[in-house]
Amino acid sequence: MSKLARIHNVHFVKSSSRVNECPETDLPEFAFIGRSNVGKSSLINMLCDRKDLAKTSSKPGKTKLINHFEVDESWCLVDLPGYGYASVSKKERETWPKMIRNYLLQRENLYALFVLIDIRLKPQPIDLEFIQQLGEGEIPFSIVFTKQDKLKPSEASANVKAFKRAMLENWESLPPIFITSSTKKYGGEELLTYIRGIIEEARA
Repeated sequence: MSKLARIHNVHFVKSSSRVNECPETDLPEFAFIGRSNVGKSSLINMLCDRKDLAKTSSKPGKTKLINHFEVDESWCLVDLPGYGYASVSKKERETWPKMIRNYLLQRENLYALFVLIDIRLKPQPIDLEFIQQLGEGEIPFSIVFTKQDKLKPSEASANVKAFKRAMLENWESLPPIFITSSTKKYGGEELLTYIRGIIEEARA
């Protein structure tokens, strides 16, 4: 990753169980979300060039709170709980949709949401339904495919095209789409460049 794109300073701010507990800050926020075990924590660690900034686990449901990290004193990276299956109690799992929904709809300084999709899978209804809800809520978002290194290029390309086709059944146009691999450290520079472009445009 080039020096221009690299994150230089990042630190954990706080974890919150409700949107009204989130840090009081005017910094633009960029949030990351996806189904449980999609590789979200690994992607965040790759972007920040840290090994354990976000806690990774083979057990779904590791992220249970809204986690804020301040980046280069200019924006906040927000790690949201996953949606879908997670190895926690049913009662605890049922609190997540409301927590996520309130954050996405009420957080005024949320500039963009990155929805992570496992590139190894065919289009999943739960992902398409979640994205549809984002559209209904007019929440700006991008698609980030993860685990690109786990497939042959032709297979990865076919799955991305299938997902695009599935989205276009209900969408007139597609959001920005990124393809990443935390293992190969692929795609991070494009993501960070995109984030910084949004920040610069907002400041202009």
